[in-house]
Amino acid sequence: MKTHTIKNLLTICTTLLIVNTNSAQSAFRAEEPQLTHSAIIKSQSADDDIPLRGFEFGVRYMPTFSTLNLTAYDGSVIHGTATLSHGFGLMLGFNLSKHVGIVGELDYLQVSQNYVDRNLSNSLKVKYINIPVLLSLNTNKKGVVNLNVVAGPQFGYNVGSNLNTTGHESTDTLRAVVAVKQSDIGIAYGIGLELALNTAHTFRFDGGYRAFYGLVDTHSMTIANGTYNVNVDPSRKNFGFYAGLTFLF
Repeated sequence: MKTHTIKNLLTICTTLLIVNTNSAQSAFRAEEPQLTHSAIIKSQSADDDIPLRGFEFGVRYMPTFSTLNLTAYDGSVIHGTATLSHGFGLMLGFNLSKHVGIVGELDYLQVSQNYVDRNLSNSLKVKYINIPVLLSLNTNKKGVVNLNVVAGPQFGYNVGSNLNTTGHESTDTLRAVVAVKQSDIGIAYGIGLELALNTAHTFRFDGGYRAFYGLVDTHSMTIANGTYNVNVDPSRKNFGFYAGLTFLF
């Protein structure tokens, strides 16, 4: 009789333990999706708590690959190869929303090209101040990560050029003169990536790709006695990258 009673008690305890375990597991499974969903909502709304900053200022280093097509001594076109130039710039942006903005820049770029004409080695350098005015489309300007595409006109001003020639050509004493107009207009476009470096998302790393295509004839007639023009072909183009820091305020 005593043995039978002990068996009954063990059976009851085992049954209660199984029931309680199943109930706890069911409750955990019922709450788990709610916790996950709540975390997702909290993560998605985190960026919405960051205020949109209307203005942005930044500095950039801009290594650029440039190609210049040049007019040779006999009037033929010398097709240049892409060469690396170093540029630096300042940017000022105005954010209309977290997805749309306007960006203006002030960039300095020295475009260079090496070529051979009349058995002489020539090194041409043209210095520009460029002012692109770009429409910027963003994935989320308030987010930790923001991708953007930009496009718009670019106005350039030639602030100096020079041509260094080495070698010797005994049959001709003509001197080459760089003939480039002072102003330049083209289209600038590119893509970029921004990464927030602080919790307020106001201090950012800024990097990307930028390209430019010239639209106007940059030839300038400056022929004098004993000289000939080295003209820059209007099909010139350049592309490169940029990296810098920006501050939103």
